Amino acid sequence: MKKFVILAISASLLLAGCSSSGNKQLQKESETSVQTRLQEGVTTKAQVKAYFGSPDNVNFTDGGKEIWKYSFAKAKVSGKAFIPFYGLFNNTVTGTKKELVILFDGDKVAKYSMSESEINTRTGLASD
Repeated sequence: MKKFVILAISASLLLAGCSSSGNKQLQKESETSVQTRLQEGVTTKAQVKAYFGSPDNVNFTDGGKEIWKYSFAKAKVSGKAFIPFYGLFNNTVTGTKKELVILFDGDKVAKYSMSESEINTRTGLASD
């Protein structure tokens, strides 16, 4: 029995891993680095695309201004998720999420917002 527990713990540590989704360019960006790249009334759409690539989402305001959204999330699943039966009842996912929203007035950046937040999610049959 003791060997089974050690084997289960070892397997769960090996299987625990990270995943990421979204725009990989944002992975290395911070609020400070974005401030050095984007200047309101100066930076153009072409420059934004050169820095961050194509946006994840494009919307328009009622006035016809364009809004580009970029996002990136990196999460790590707890190794406990891979322990037989225990993972069904108690599991956690932690990580960070970054989002960049840019409002354009014509071809120039009018406003922008860069945010970074923590991801902390509990899942499983025992979670609230």
